Amino acid sequence: MNSRPIMDAGPGLNFFSINKERLLFKVLGPLCIPMSVEEEILRKARTDRRFSAAGTVVKKLPDKYLKILPDTATDELVQVVERISGTTFHERLDMSRDLGETMVIAHAVVAAEAGADITVLIDERGGRKIAGAEQNRLVRLKGQGRNVGNLSLVNTETVLKTAVTRKHIADKAELQELYRRLRGLDDGLVPIGDTGLLAANLWQR
Repeated sequence: MNSRPIMDAGPGLNFFSINKERLLFKVLGPLCIPMSVEEEILRKARTDRRFSAAGTVVKKLPDKYLKILPDTATDELVQVVERISGTTFHERLDMSRDLGETMVIAHAVVAAEAGADITVLIDERGGRKIAGAEQNRLVRLKGQGRNVGNLSLVNTETVLKTAVTRKHIADKAELQELYRRLRGLDDGLVPIGDTGLLAANLWQR
């Protein structure tokens, strides 16, 4: 069983702010974001003009493209949040720092534990480390005979590489301009020369 990919706030803010949401959907299909991620995007859009377009995009996208996952305290969600955060569910909800990425990972793990194959789009290094640990845990559970799904991690570089491979990006000049705009919003993205985005084999067509 495949489920929609779940996206963290960082990639959403970056792609939506430069009106490249269609590129995301072409690569990953319809997406989900937890309510906490929606709130983070809207808050950033209100307080930082660089991200103002992201708020407009989130508000206009119908459910068939962007589904909002409620951060309701179900037994399954509470268990995962408390395990990965080391605090109670309600205490974690009261701490805004990195809340979105915690809920992204938790929703993904709940879906995977129910048997779904799920993809998580996340750039932040700490979040990817936690998600990677959960990914390994699911592999161990599967090895023990549990009927769990798979958790796959992708990031902005993965999205752009796939876009190049599928010819959604015409040439290196278009890619470099796109990456320049994304990195202008997110200094956590490494210089393009430190990625594999300009590798010759990626552009063999």
